[in-house]
Amino acid sequence: MYIDAVILIVLILVVVMFFKRFSSFVFFMAIVDLTLRILTFIKNNIGLPDVSALIGKYIPTSIFGIIDKYTNSLPNTILKWAFVIIMIIFLSYIIKIFIHKKKI
Repeated sequence: MYIDAVILIVLILVVVMFFKRFSSFVFFMAIVDLTLRILTFIKNNIGLPDVSALIGKYIPTSIFGIIDKYTNSLPNTILKWAFVIIMIIFLSYIIKIFIHKKKI
């Protein structure tokens, strides 16, 4: 089914409606992707087969995994490049925060 894509789109809409800032959207996308990647790492490296099967069945590997699952050809390429641009913007935000951080 499309449940993982629907949940992601609904969460994106909630973040955009409540925070109304592009930076909030960028941080949300990065948080979701990092969370999915951490869960995938846990799935691959945990010694409990039941937990691994549960994570493997219900949780996608990353945002790229969701994009690959529901699109192909040109829309797939466009969505992947859009996500890469969002991650580049996230990286620039993190670098800016790191540079402007007060020295301890």
